[in-house]
Amino acid sequence: MTMFVTCQAQLQLVCNKAYCIPTSTQQAIRQHRIRRFEPCQPIKSAHRRQHFHVVAARTESVDMPVGDAVPAFELIEPLTGQSVSLQQAKGSKGTLIVFMCNHCPFVIHLRDALIQLAHDVQPRGVEVLGISSNSAVTHPQDGPEKMAQDSRSYGYPFKYLYDESQDVAKAYQAACTPEFYLADGNLQLYYHGQFDGSRPSNDMPVSGEDVRAAIDSLLNQQPLDRPMRPSMGCGIKWHPGK
Repeated sequence: MTMFVTCQAQLQLVCNKAYCIPTSTQQAIRQHRIRRFEPCQPIKSAHRRQHFHVVAARTESVDMPVGDAVPAFELIEPLTGQSVSLQQAKGSKGTLIVFMCNHCPFVIHLRDALIQLAHDVQPRGVEVLGISSNSAVTHPQDGPEKMAQDSRSYGYPFKYLYDESQDVAKAYQAACTPEFYLADGNLQLYYHGQFDGSRPSNDMPVSGEDVRAAIDSLLNQQPLDRPMRPSMGCGIKWHPGK
């Protein structure tokens, strides 16, 4: 089942008639104030049709503050089979960490623009790292073999890493794909927000303007001159029981 959500701190799925919240997320909900509802498309099942909404639960105490050090990690790159650490792979002036996957239409929608952005910013000292945290148990199309295939097929100019344990997604409080975190040369968070305002359902061209503007401000050592708008995409597919 594909779930389209808005990314901002923690997100929870609720039914339109009753709260259908997994036990593992109930404690997190108690720490949040519900700000708004984002409508989703109806989801069909083999037995019945239900309408779902997503609650974008946001709290300053849980969200990763700008200026904080981003969590370190070391993950396998399926294409090469090698272990890659953030410290080894980071850019000299900045690092764009992208939570993504193979099948999500929101990722596919901006894939070419993300590849172009990586080509544009890497010579400027900003590295791009892709991470897939989706469960290969529930979504084998997002598993490491398919990740390596996509890296070859699309010529990713960045490392595409597999977060099998999903610990990295949890450390970053990532909620959906795609989701973008821009860190400076010291690996302190500078920007966490959308790629741009384009979505598969609208007619806006994919430009990457929000991330590009953030990178420009970072490299020019200037504060951001625009708000950080949350990304939107498919919910991360957690392992059963998580």
